Amino acid sequence: MSPAPAEVRIIPLPVVGEIPVDADLAALVLSAAKDRGVTLQTNDVLIVTQKVVSKAEGRIVRLEDVEPSPFAIQFAEQYGKDARQVEIVLSETRRIVKMDRGVLVSETHHGFVCANAGVDASNVGSSVVSLLPEDPDRSAAVLRARFHEVAGVSPAVIITDTFGRPWRNGLTNVAIGVAGMDALHSYAGQRDPYGYELKVTVVALADELASAAELVMGKTDGVPFAIVRGVPFEPTDGTAQALVRTAAEDLFR
Repeated sequence: MSPAPAEVRIIPLPVVGEIPVDADLAALVLSAAKDRGVTLQTNDVLIVTQKVVSKAEGRIVRLEDVEPSPFAIQFAEQYGKDARQVEIVLSETRRIVKMDRGVLVSETHHGFVCANAGVDASNVGSSVVSLLPEDPDRSAAVLRARFHEVAGVSPAVIITDTFGRPWRNGLTNVAIGVAGMDALHSYAGQRDPYGYELKVTVVALADELASAAELVMGKTDGVPFAIVRGVPFEPTDGTAQALVRTAAEDLFR
């Protein structure tokens, strides 16, 4: 990675209307960029919300189609939840990390640890929930390839979702899918201005870009895409799985 940029620009790309199943997200991005008077470039990083990817991929479930299990019913009754939504969370869960005070923290099938296995009822309509993409890294790679196909550019792509954080209050956007760049940047072996050699400093670059872009995307503003411009990166085959800490490295398992 090159020295820190002198300036970083974040460009929101609003979209009007609902995102249908099988939507051409690349076409939507290029149209929104044209409306803003910008042209997507290969050295850009495109930030995409999980919700529009899930909608385009049909990762939407209607609660009326769900039959809750006795376990889901018991948990829901105890904490005033919808048993059908609890059942969906359980189906998306590889491991229950914590169940307490009505909060269900799950490890998803992707290895992400988050509330409710990423199942979300916001911005999808009444009695409907969205699931995380089955393979967010693949989704990001497909979208990046689509840009090359229709526009001749290959920006890095980061798919984001909103996660809580241990030890700190508040939510922040993180990367759950990455294509075209490394999700992590290591400073190991470099020296600080005082000559101290950095040994273990690894920055979650994709998470930082996801969080920065959220400042212009909001939660209710209809901005599912943003371009981050000015951050130097090397085009690689990196994925968001690099951000998932293995069980052997996790001190809290």
